[in-house]
Amino acid sequence: MKIDIVGKRYWWFALSLVFILPGLFSLATHGLKLGIDFTGGTIWELQMSKPVEPAQVVDVLGQYGYGDALVQTSENNGIIIRMKELKEGSDAKAQISAGLTEKFGTFKELELQSVGPSLGVEIRNRAVVAIVLASIGVLLYIAYAFRNTQNPILYGVAAIIAMLHDVLILIGIFSILGWTDGVEIDALFVTAVLTVIGFSVHDTIVVFDRIRENLGHRAGRSFEEVVNYSVVQTVVRSLNTSLTVVFTLIALYLFGGESTRWFVFALLVGIVCGTYSSIFNASQVLVVWENREVHRFIARLRGGLQRQATTRV
Repeated sequence: MKIDIVGKRYWWFALSLVFILPGLFSLATHGLKLGIDFTGGTIWELQMSKPVEPAQVVDVLGQYGYGDALVQTSENNGIIIRMKELKEGSDAKAQISAGLTEKFGTFKELELQSVGPSLGVEIRNRAVVAIVLASIGVLLYIAYAFRNTQNPILYGVAAIIAMLHDVLILIGIFSILGWTDGVEIDALFVTAVLTVIGFSVHDTIVVFDRIRENLGHRAGRSFEEVVNYSVVQTVVRSLNTSLTVVFTLIALYLFGGESTRWFVFALLVGIVCGTYSSIFNASQVLVVWENREVHRFIARLRGGLQRQATTRV
């Protein structure tokens, strides 16, 4: 039985839009909730002598001017406090420590990590530059790797489109989570984005390489048929490779530490999106361009506008 994946390409594009558009709306209206790595501030991790409620901790912090802090609980009576900058050895820290001890009893300090506002801006700028450079590098590498094809730049552009698909979904989901659940993005999130870019491109290259091989061996077939045949050949391999990673990430998400929870979640979302885009988006873009479907759509659109203008006259 012939599996027609390419023939349903506009359904796959529509499914991608279903996941991308809510994230874009959230980004436009609420943006991303930036962590202290980008805005400056302090992460203070403590192990309390008994279980405490985050709201109770916020009440204590509010007495010393830190009422806007975010408090999360972790295992073994741990709490993670994200707050504006609190310097080691400062009077403010001593006062807050005394207040927490009076309210909850003794506690153990596990970590105090502070980032100044200027350093946060520098980290944010470098993160943007890293993603842009990675995108340019991907385009140039794929164009070189497929230089023997009829249109090598097209392969690079298609890979970039698939990569942007994955990044937009990932960033959109974290924008929604920041809006609804207060999830912040930090330097680990940038690491996750770059990892997702690498995985997405790797999976896309596997599909593209099979297309290139089959174009030379299957003479007489249309470009669309060759692409569909190549995608069907690589589907099982792509799914098997991705599932092994997904199962590992699920285990890390469920049983790993609180500090890496959202990093693992970002990788999990990105791997799933990367697998989907390499099969159902990247190769379909090649077909759409090769069949000049975009050109015909623009021509029809111009023709319709011209007819409307003529009718009005």
